[in-house]
Amino acid sequence: MPFSIATWNINSVRLRMPIVERLLVEHAPDVLCLQETKVPDELFPEKAFRKLGYEHIAFHGQKGYHGVATVARRPIEVVEKRRFCEIEDSRHLSVTVRAGGKAILLHNFYVPAGGDEPDPVINRKFKHKLDFVAEMNAIRAEHDEVSGSVLVGDLNIAPLEHDVWSHKQLLNVVSHTPVETESFEAMRLAGDWVDLMRLNVPHEQKLYTWWSYRAQDWEASNRGRRLDHVWSSPNLVPDFAGYEILRPARGWERPSDHVPVIARFDLE
Repeated sequence: MPFSIATWNINSVRLRMPIVERLLVEHAPDVLCLQETKVPDELFPEKAFRKLGYEHIAFHGQKGYHGVATVARRPIEVVEKRRFCEIEDSRHLSVTVRAGGKAILLHNFYVPAGGDEPDPVINRKFKHKLDFVAEMNAIRAEHDEVSGSVLVGDLNIAPLEHDVWSHKQLLNVVSHTPVETESFEAMRLAGDWVDLMRLNVPHEQKLYTWWSYRAQDWEASNRGRRLDHVWSSPNLVPDFAGYEILRPARGWERPSDHVPVIARFDLE
């Protein structure tokens, strides 16, 4: 069986625990990285995960906002809970997990959304987002013969033309503005990261992981964006066995506006 990592912005893990359980029962990833958990560490629902066989749990949370968590069926070791932009807002967690004789450094990120106005002068949230991405240049795809790196999460930027439903209409909309997409790609390249979701998928093919709550019928309108990403160090590319965007999860009961992405590697 392949080694699998799922990433999902769950938009409150306690509120949506029933669909998290559904994901784990139906798809059983080896590791699940959650973003926007919206729960302080002392109230994280550990028992629910342990009951399903996910006994190895790490979290970096706060009350009501943000938060990331990584749960696994195999041992993990916390490496870092990094603070960005000198703000304590629980947006990063890295752990190591062993698979196929390799030590995998796994980064779980929740990048700031950036507010509504794409102007850093008048919108401090947008400035925070740009500053955060700039600081992510320090996150490198570390690897050697016995180790590799994976970076997943809600990175809140759709970098390519066909990562959004309309490139032309969204050029001035936060998440797809040129200043975001250019700094995002520069950061990815600086860290030597490989965008696994686009590795064997033509850039002309639409890829979405998020559909707005504001849409009256999200499925019919299909106005999506690819905000959730899976990257790896170059040495893991030969082991990459593909991925799945669980689009049906957007229609599950009380859904998140994001859907899970499950990446698989032949590392066992």
